[in-house]
Formats: sequence, C-alpha cells, structure tokens
Amino acid sequence: MRIIGLDLGQKNIGVAVSDPLGFTAQGLTTIRRTNKENDIQEIKNICAEYNAELLLIGLPKNMNGTIGPSGELAMEFGKLCEDKISIEVKFWDERLTTVAAHKAMLEADLSRNKRKKIVDKVAATYILQGYLDMISK
Repeated sequence: MRIIGLDLGQKNIGVAVSDPLGFTAQGLTTIRRTNKENDIQEIKNICAEYNAELLLIGLPKNMNGTIGPSGELAMEFGKLCEDKISIEVKFWDERLTTVAAHKAMLEADLSRNKRKKIVDKVAATYILQGYLDMISK
C-alpha cells in the first residue's frame, strides 16, 4: 500500500511517497501552489500514478497541542481532497518537522538556495516517515 505525505505551505506543497511495503518515505516533489483546484488536481495525479490508498497531511499544531488557523486550513484542504480525489485522508502532527528538515539539510552542508528549493519535500518526508514508523510498531 502506497501512502502520499503532504507538507502544506502557503506557497508550496511538499510531497513524499512511501515504498510499496510502507517502510520508508522518499521525497517526491514540490508543488507550487496556484489555486485549490489545480493543487488538488496535481495531488490527484500523483495519487493515481502511485496507486496511493492513503493521503497523509501534516497537521500544524501549536506547541501546546491545540489546533490554530493553519491547522484548520489543513483540515479543510484534507476534506476537499477526500471529496475530490476519493481517497482516505489522515492527519499527522507536523510540529517541528520543518525545523528538523532544516537541521538535516544544514548538517548535509546544502547551500541556502538548495535548502530553500527542497525544504517542503524534506518536511513531507519527515511527516510520512513518522507515520510509517508509528504504524510499523
């Protein structure tokens, strides 16, 4: 079963995909956001290409665990994906995934320009890998 992981941002959507056995996550692409219809169509195309059975969306929570405005937008987007793509949608706490992604890229000594281009894809990979690790226990 393939799972697609998403890191939703205001300008970009990071996309990751699981391996067919659901053990590892791999960064796939970054979607440049234009409008909801186009964004969802691109996600639908990716889901179809990989025969995805689940869409995992990073849920931004406040540090105290509450859901703020960004989290509400992510849940609305998830509902749209369920309706338009006909795929199961789950959410995963994404607190600190972008921080972890930046740290990993700094440790890999990537230039600021390279980091900027792939941070969303790397964050999506962290989101998806966290979920895969949880379900494999």
